[in-house]
Amino acid sequence: MCGAWPAAPATVRGHQGLIVLARFLSRRGPFCRDCGLATYRGMSADTLWQGWWSPLSLFITPVTLLMNLGPRAAFRRLAPPSGGHRPALDPGRPLWRRPPALLFLMPVLLVALAVQALLVIGVVVDGPPQLHVGQCVRNEGTWVEQDLEVVSCDSSRAAYRVTALLDAPGAHCAPLDYVADPKYGPDEFTSACLTPLR
Repeated sequence: MCGAWPAAPATVRGHQGLIVLARFLSRRGPFCRDCGLATYRGMSADTLWQGWWSPLSLFITPVTLLMNLGPRAAFRRLAPPSGGHRPALDPGRPLWRRPPALLFLMPVLLVALAVQALLVIGVVVDGPPQLHVGQCVRNEGTWVEQDLEVVSCDSSRAAYRVTALLDAPGAHCAPLDYVADPKYGPDEFTSACLTPLR
């Protein structure tokens, strides 16, 4: 492009998604280091914001960006340009510091933050309470869809006392007791006997 040397033969690619259609772009030739980096950064930045706008482009755009890494590596290995018939192109800011790259990285950052937020919520939000003998509970649901809440035995809300855990073969509850769902057991497999308090 500028006639400087050393230069490396390379093809830098770009892609534009056009809702129904797509355009495949390329620039071939020997590039000096600065002209090559300027072409790589410009075409890759354009691809980052123009390349996603058709169904097939969702797959083509990442492939195009990956294909440009080879020419980029070749350009970076070159010595500074000299002896050109005109000035070399200005490479400008690195790709990751350009607005299209930041727009592309924003959804990636949001997904990463969402995963971390879900992990924190999973740690903070407890599952169902684990029942132990002697505790008092109240059922806010039906006996088919239990919603047991552990309450103080001195509270007027207390309706049942946990009197036994069915953790041994042949264990069973008293005839008038209710049986708690196993999800409330210490290992999520053991049921508990709930004796009515009144």
